[in-house]
Amino acid sequence: MTQSLRLGISGASGRMGSALLGLLDGDKRFELVHAVVSSVSAKAGQPVFVGGTNPLRYAQDWPNALALDVVIDFSGPSGLGAALDYCLANGTPLVTGTTGIDSAMETRLLKASENIALLRAANFSLGVAVLTHLLREAAASLPDWDIEIVEAHHGRKQDAPSGTALALGHAAAASRDITLDAAAVYSREGRTGERVNGSIGFAVVRGGDIVGEHTAMVIGQGERLELTHRATDRSIFARGALQAALWLRGRATGQWRLEDVIATPR
Repeated sequence: MTQSLRLGISGASGRMGSALLGLLDGDKRFELVHAVVSSVSAKAGQPVFVGGTNPLRYAQDWPNALALDVVIDFSGPSGLGAALDYCLANGTPLVTGTTGIDSAMETRLLKASENIALLRAANFSLGVAVLTHLLREAAASLPDWDIEIVEAHHGRKQDAPSGTALALGHAAAASRDITLDAAAVYSREGRTGERVNGSIGFAVVRGGDIVGEHTAMVIGQGERLELTHRATDRSIFARGALQAALWLRGRATGQWRLEDVIATPR
């Protein structure tokens, strides 16, 4: 039987961190060894309860002596930086879904992948990983067809288009050897003129309690292909991150994607 994965979580008191802790309860594949929260978190120093009584307490730093198999990070730019420092110092693989980072951190992550196994994703749904894979193939196989990406989320979401929609756009553009920066059309209003060939359009819906819906439309003459993913439970993202952590243990250094996880499952 495979030994339990010794796991550290960065951002353990956030929405995703809490979801991860909930899924770890009773899951013998994992042993939660360290749970880091921000310096302003009310949970700092409080006990972490996973599977009943647990002597572990929420921490605010990463002791170098700690032996972990994988770190999962859903924190923020500063929390990611601290987790990355720990992983680099100890050769620990890192799974991160933290967004909103600047170019300096992007450069750090790229450099870090030369020394540790690093898996990043804007969306940890395994279904979205399959959707991304299918869109890459469709965009490459139908190079003259138009591409439109429609996404819908709850009314409280702050950004648009969603990070997942943008990731889909990047995947489609890359499969056609172009950049999304050159191809994207984010808004249409008034007399916009004809659609520009090769462009990738985005449409945004906001309302109610929609967890997340993404449709990639690949449109030809007289026919169209629609690839859709609908999320109805936020725990799917935490479940995907745990699956990624299991997969990343023991992998070679480099940058990995969630698509790699579904392509070569353990």
